[in-house]
Amino acid sequence: MTEWLPLFPLGTVLFPGLVLPLHLFEDRYLRLAADLLGRPGPRRFGVVGIELGHQAGAPPDLGPEPVPRLAEVGCVAELHEAAERPDGRYDIVTVGSRRFRLKGVDDSLPYLRGEVEPLPEDPGADPGPAARRARGLYQVYRRRIAAVGGQPAEEVELPDEPVRLSYLIASAMVLDGHDKQRLLAAEDATLRLRAECGLLARENRLLKALPTVPAGQFLDGSFQPN
Repeated sequence: MTEWLPLFPLGTVLFPGLVLPLHLFEDRYLRLAADLLGRPGPRRFGVVGIELGHQAGAPPDLGPEPVPRLAEVGCVAELHEAAERPDGRYDIVTVGSRRFRLKGVDDSLPYLRGEVEPLPEDPGADPGPAARRARGLYQVYRRRIAAVGGQPAEEVELPDEPVRLSYLIASAMVLDGHDKQRLLAAEDATLRLRAECGLLARENRLLKALPTVPAGQFLDGSFQPN
């Protein structure tokens, strides 16, 4: 069954369980915030990646702004906190809840709305081996990131449940948007974990050969695994 949700196109990928703070200042997204805060029911909107076009907050071109080409799979953001500034802007805090497939887009309102279909969260066939390997590679990744920054790696309790584990690792890794979107769109947790094993192995090799200091989201505790 599909439903219509307000859409917030971004150049970043939101995963279930990830905390996403946003500063709203464009008129269309101030309208979106007002509409969400004015309703009694669940306050939700869809965060969806941009494949071509401008993200929210980008300077508009002259003339009508074309509808961006959006990724097929996005994530529902649940509004947890909202603070209105004296100038009318909003600072909000959202948490990713579930994935969806974008079936259609309506641009008749100031902000986009999407017809979305919820996607199942399937652990997949025999996720155990992929989960064990991903855990080990992820711990190596954390240690190497910490070593580059000159700090000891803090212990992180990883969830046993494969779906939650796959999203924690996906949100924590420093990857480009294409890789992040590919992980979000994976059919099940087993396939996502297998893909993460390949990406972690690649990043571990790179960190060993040419250390850098990426600002991983796991360093600020922005993932909520529930």
